[in-house]
Amino acid sequence: MKPLGGFDTLAGMTRALLLRNRNYRLLFTAGALTNLGDGMVALALPWLASLMTRDPVAIAAVAAAGRLPWLLMSVPAGVIVDRSDQRRLIAQADMLRAAIVGAILILALSAPSAGAIWLLTGLAFLLGAAEVLRDNAAQTILPALVRQEDLEQANGQMWSAEQLAGQFIGPPLAGLLIAAGIALPFGVDLAALVLAAGCVWLIRYTPDAPVIQPFWHALKEGVAFMRSDRMLLRLAIVLGISNFLATAVITVQILFAQDVLGLSPAGYGTVLSVEALGAVTGSLLAPLAIRRLGLHPCLYLAIAAWAIGYATVGLSNHPATMATALFIVLAAAMLWNVITVSWRQRRIPPQLLGRVNSIYRFFGWGSMPLGALAGGATVRLLEPDLGREMALRAPFLLAATCCAALLIYALLRLRLEE
Repeated sequence: MKPLGGFDTLAGMTRALLLRNRNYRLLFTAGALTNLGDGMVALALPWLASLMTRDPVAIAAVAAAGRLPWLLMSVPAGVIVDRSDQRRLIAQADMLRAAIVGAILILALSAPSAGAIWLLTGLAFLLGAAEVLRDNAAQTILPALVRQEDLEQANGQMWSAEQLAGQFIGPPLAGLLIAAGIALPFGVDLAALVLAAGCVWLIRYTPDAPVIQPFWHALKEGVAFMRSDRMLLRLAIVLGISNFLATAVITVQILFAQDVLGLSPAGYGTVLSVEALGAVTGSLLAPLAIRRLGLHPCLYLAIAAWAIGYATVGLSNHPATMATALFIVLAAAMLWNVITVSWRQRRIPPQLLGRVNSIYRFFGWGSMPLGALAGGATVRLLEPDLGREMALRAPFLLAATCCAALLIYALLRLRLEE
């Protein structure tokens, strides 16, 4: 790969990869479509929950239910991915998600009530379960569709499309649609999922031979590889802690925006759009930053930026400050993702990629439902003594402190082989 000389070179390489690789272009398009719908649901689902109840724990339960499958299902999902045609699995998972979103659409069209929050929680769990299979399969199939030297570019583009569609476009669009009717964002998501499934069906490639061992033997093989790779396990633990913290603040973020900053749905969507712009910027510039600064400085810089960003949100009194801080947090998160996902895709043997990825994500993403519950519980626990505003600021300040501790650990223990 030639050295990246600047934005023009980066943009040219981005276009070239999309233009020359039909299968990657289809996967990229499918991902953009699903993430557009997901971005709208990311705002509409908690907003629908907030119409049913103002209880932070009940709202946190909806967020936790959507992430709980990463704790319960990520490990067996990896075996399923390695034993399946990943193209078919992605398309089927998107169609299943479309059916679940259709059920949420029907619920949104009915008169929301406090009791319906638990039905919404169950549907959020099912939606998350289908997402576990879809995301694992999509990440596993990517090395079969692009060259090894294109992995950083491909991952960066996939992450940037995810954030551009899912955060920059989706939330403000959802804010506008909610003004016309809370059900509308779910209808658009349903259509996007069906179109995405069609794109994936058009991918043509020769898949690796599926794993044919018995389920438990195949699972133990993946666990053995993960246990033998100490650095991979350390990365998974750092990711798990950071995702626990991120989900804790995301869970209460909508209440912080409403009750502390007084934002409307459109205003909150705008904040999320600025946040997404940070993610897009981080995704696209990550290959350039890695080449210019080096792998390890970028890894440490990402964790430091999380600490700074969370502290800034926790102390903010203006939407612009909150938006700027979230821009920094998401840019750093995408830099971390491009580094670690590309490193894993090279390090893990192809025949084990689905299983080891799923075990990695069990550690890295399984903490998210616990973080969601912790965020809501922290607010409820602190509110009687500190008041509503300080209780809503507390999760951000606690997350900043924990990220500072993570940075110290990373400086001492994370050394990736380049």
